[in-house]
Amino acid sequence: MLTLRDPIHGFVETDALEAALVDSRPLQRLRFIHQLGLTFLVYPGAEHSRFAHVLGAMALAGRAFDSLLADRPDVLAGEERARARRLVRLAALFHDAGHAPFSHSAEELFEDGIDHEEMTRRILNLPEIEELFARHGAGLAPTDVAGLLAGEVEPGRLFLSQLISGELDVDKMDYLLRDSLHCGVRYGVYDLDRLLDTLALVEDPATGALGVGVEEGGVHAVEALVLARYYMFTQVYFNVTGKALEHHLSEWLRTTGKRWASDPERFLLEDDMSTFAELRRSDNVHARAVVKRRHFPLAFETREHLSADERERFEAILPELKIQFGEDAILVARSAKDPHRLGGKGVLVRRSGGRLESMEEASHFIKYLTRIDRYRVYARPDQRDAVAATLATRFPD
Repeated sequence: MLTLRDPIHGFVETDALEAALVDSRPLQRLRFIHQLGLTFLVYPGAEHSRFAHVLGAMALAGRAFDSLLADRPDVLAGEERARARRLVRLAALFHDAGHAPFSHSAEELFEDGIDHEEMTRRILNLPEIEELFARHGAGLAPTDVAGLLAGEVEPGRLFLSQLISGELDVDKMDYLLRDSLHCGVRYGVYDLDRLLDTLALVEDPATGALGVGVEEGGVHAVEALVLARYYMFTQVYFNVTGKALEHHLSEWLRTTGKRWASDPERFLLEDDMSTFAELRRSDNVHARAVVKRRHFPLAFETREHLSADERERFEAILPELKIQFGEDAILVARSAKDPHRLGGKGVLVRRSGGRLESMEEASHFIKYLTRIDRYRVYARPDQRDAVAATLATRFPD
C-alpha cells in the first residue's frame, strides 16, 4: 500500500495497517527526533532520524523472520505464521516511538520516573492508534504489539521477542549500518546478508525455549557485527565532544527542572526542534554550551578499559573534586558498555552435526574482548587547567 526508498535496504514496502501507522502522529514525530541525539553537532552528516531507523528495523524484521523459519515450517504455519510476521514487523516499527527529544541523550529525565518503553506502551493505547488497528489490523490489536515489545511471549515463541530486543535483534542490525553511513565512517559495516542467511532457530537445552541462534557458517558474520558495534561505541557513540554536549543537555534539564512529559498527548508535542528552540531562548550556561557548541573543555580522561579497582579509586576522588571546584564547574561523564557481549543468555551456535555451543566457545575473538569503561571530566574553561593538574596528581596513568 506504500513503498518507501531507504538508503540501507532499498525499497521498503508496507501493508495497509503499516502504511496507516507510518502516517500517524506518533511515527511522523520521529522524523524530528535525531537518531543519534546531539551527534549531528559533531558529525555533520548525522542528521538521520528515528523515523528512518524504525522503517529499516521493520523491513529487517520481515527478512529475519523469513530466514529463521525457512527451514522450520513446522514451528509456525498458515494464518498463524502470517499473523506472527505482521506482529514482528509492527513491533519493530513501534519500538522507538517513545523516545524523548535527542534520543538517548537524556532519556532518563521523564516525569513520574517512566522510561521510553513505558511511553511507547502509552502511545499504543492512544485512541487514534486503536482506531487504525480496528480498521486495518485483521485481528491484531495494539495490546499484541505492546506485549511483544515487553517480551510477553511463551517459550516456544521466544524468538519473536528476541528479533526485536535480543542478542541479534533487528535494532542493532539496522542502526550500525545506518549510523555508519550517515556519520561518514566505516566502523559499523558488517555482512548483513550473510548474517541473515545463517540465522537459525535453536532450542535452549536449559529452558527448552526456542530462540534466535546462528549456524556455524555465520560465526564470522556475528563477529563482524560485534566488532562493528564495539568500534561504533568507542569511536562514535562515546565520542569525546558528543559526550560533553549530552551532559550539558542533561544539566540544562536538571538545573531548570524541565522533564519530558509523561502524558502521551503532551509528549507528542515535544521533539528535537521544539527542544532546541527552548535551548536557544535559554540563558542557562548549559543551554549556551549546546547551542553555541562551546562545551566545557576536556580536563582529564582515564584509559578506555578501567578495571573494577581502578574505577572504584577514580570514583572515590569525585566527591572531593566537586567540593574543591564546585558542582557547577565540572561535568563527569562515564562511558561504559559491553558492546561485544551478546546479552545475558548469549547466542547459541549450531554446529554442522547439530551440537550447540555458546558464541563465546565458538569465537575466541569475542571471548577475550574486554568491557569499555572510561571516565572523562570536563571543566569550566577558567578551571580546566587546575582540574587537570589535580586529577593528574590524584590519578596518575
